[in-house]
Amino acid sequence: MMGHVNHTFSNDFILLGLFSSSQTCLIFFSFIVIIFSTAVTENAIMILLIHRESRLHTPMYFLLSHLSFMDILHISNIVPKMITDFLSGNRAISFAGCGFQIFLSLTLSGGECLLLAAMSYDRYVAICHPLRYPILMDDYVSILMAGGSWLIATVNSIVHTVYTLHLPFCGSRAIDHFFCDVSAMLVLSCVDTTHYERGVYVSSIIFLLVPFSLIFASYVQILLTVLQMKSSEAWKKSFSTCFFHMIVVIMYYGPFIFTYMRPKMYHTPGQDKFLAIFYTILTPSFNPIIYSFRNKDVLEALKNMIKSNFLHKNNRKSA
Repeated sequence: MMGHVNHTFSNDFILLGLFSSSQTCLIFFSFIVIIFSTAVTENAIMILLIHRESRLHTPMYFLLSHLSFMDILHISNIVPKMITDFLSGNRAISFAGCGFQIFLSLTLSGGECLLLAAMSYDRYVAICHPLRYPILMDDYVSILMAGGSWLIATVNSIVHTVYTLHLPFCGSRAIDHFFCDVSAMLVLSCVDTTHYERGVYVSSIIFLLVPFSLIFASYVQILLTVLQMKSSEAWKKSFSTCFFHMIVVIMYYGPFIFTYMRPKMYHTPGQDKFLAIFYTILTPSFNPIIYSFRNKDVLEALKNMIKSNFLHKNNRKSA
């Protein structure tokens, strides 16, 4: 038994990935690289703006800064490995590397699920109970929300990572995915994982269905409140904001729910990989645009930062 465990722990996994050597895949690979660069740049700018501009030192932007940080880590946990695999042709990933990728992916995806719910609550209080906002969403509450999202997601991730890595993999070690995903690795195990899948289902309810239901309920209440406003401009602005927010929420939670809340027998590798593109690659690039760069305060802060940098360069040249 001990020899089998040592053998399991010493072997690398193989990530079959998204790409082959065809011309079409080369175009798709270029698209992924552009999306990755854009996502990291957008989220880094967002964090910098929130840190520099005092007008953005509010609970909403504090939560947004954590969302941006999670998005940078999440996409950086997966895409650079995809790029190196494609360019080198070596798709192997070490046992430790795979474990780290699982841990970071589950921590960040779970944390983001909880954080998005916290952000929807912030918007609900701001619009439906504006007079009580300073009390219900003070600095302590926002820190508690962000810290709680990280902590709960980390604990959940540790449990799933440890269990997955202790499964015996007797046959092929080729993971039919572009990163070490738990559902893709369960297929490789040579033991019955039915009981564990029930645990995954329970986690999915906690991290997916509950937050999604809270977000949906929050935006319904926001829309009902907005409908009572007399100003048509305020109605249009709020409806537009809610609409775009819900699109991003559905793009993030939808593929997750469809992937992790289905029985293993209904999974197909191609379908799972396609759905994973949404919550690992596309959403991190959309979040800053939808939640931040459409906001007047953020755009004004961006203009001020560009202007101050331009003036600073001119002053250095003249000196």
